[in-house]
Amino acid sequence: MSWKSFFSKKEKEDLDQGLEKTKKSFFSKIASSVAGKSKIDDEVLDDLEEILVSSDVSVSTTLKIIDRIEARVQRDKYVGASELNNLLKQEIAGLLEENSVKDQDGFSVPSQDSPYVIMVVGVNGVGKTTTIGKLAHKFKDKGLKVVLGASDTFRAAAVDQLKIWAERAGVPIVQQGMGADPASVAFDTLQSAKSQNADVVIIDTAGRLHNKINLMNELSKIKNVMQKVLPDAPNEVMLVLDGSTGQNAIEQANQFIQATEVNSLALTKLDGTAKGGVVIGITDQFKVPVKYIGVGEGVDQLQVFNRYEFIDSLFKDSAFKN
Repeated sequence: MSWKSFFSKKEKEDLDQGLEKTKKSFFSKIASSVAGKSKIDDEVLDDLEEILVSSDVSVSTTLKIIDRIEARVQRDKYVGASELNNLLKQEIAGLLEENSVKDQDGFSVPSQDSPYVIMVVGVNGVGKTTTIGKLAHKFKDKGLKVVLGASDTFRAAAVDQLKIWAERAGVPIVQQGMGADPASVAFDTLQSAKSQNADVVIIDTAGRLHNKINLMNELSKIKNVMQKVLPDAPNEVMLVLDGSTGQNAIEQANQFIQATEVNSLALTKLDGTAKGGVVIGITDQFKVPVKYIGVGEGVDQLQVFNRYEFIDSLFKDSAFKN
């Protein structure tokens, strides 16, 4: 399986390095499971199932991958254990292909007459505000006019952190301070963005994991108020998840997707974990596209998620030797 590179040399190096812990953990376990084996048998498949689940791929997605590999083995009659690497690569790539939208061309938003509004949701500590700051920086670098809205008004630190990122990215921020009505901040942000002919608006929201009804009511209120300014707002509801939390990230995704119409995902902190397999499980389980991944703390280490580059980096130099 080969494809052209979509990334610059620096982006590819960052991705390779960001997935290094996942790759080492994942493939060292698989190499052990096939050691001394001449063919893929039930024992190898059982071991592979356990490895995938322990790598936070999720049970349902793991079973799907195992079923597909098992079908390939039965169809081809004899498949050597050394071929497991390529089989696995092909089936995971196929799974991501089925459950992804078309890979986007860099940091871009659809062209439209009014500002493109992204409402960002997620619990505290996942890297939500940092992701917003990095996005603002990337969009501005592309020549887009960006306005930030500080609607996470329950923590003074959230507003202060967003102000720092706004200054760093050189973009305006609309805020009312701690304790203000989040919907009111969002309303003011959209009015300001509209008057400035902005291209992109990014709205930060509170990162509390309260019960689903309260969460739904709060996010609905923000949406309804924004629609008084721009009827189509928000154009995108982006859920930010901490990739290093593995199955917990999947549970958070489940709660937020039930509470609001999430239509894009950003996965952070993949560089500090061996749980990068969560990208595969989340993409397959929720059918919501992963748009961005964080592979380091640098402002340039928030990357557009490209399924081809992800698979290529994950499987790079990972052939099994018997």
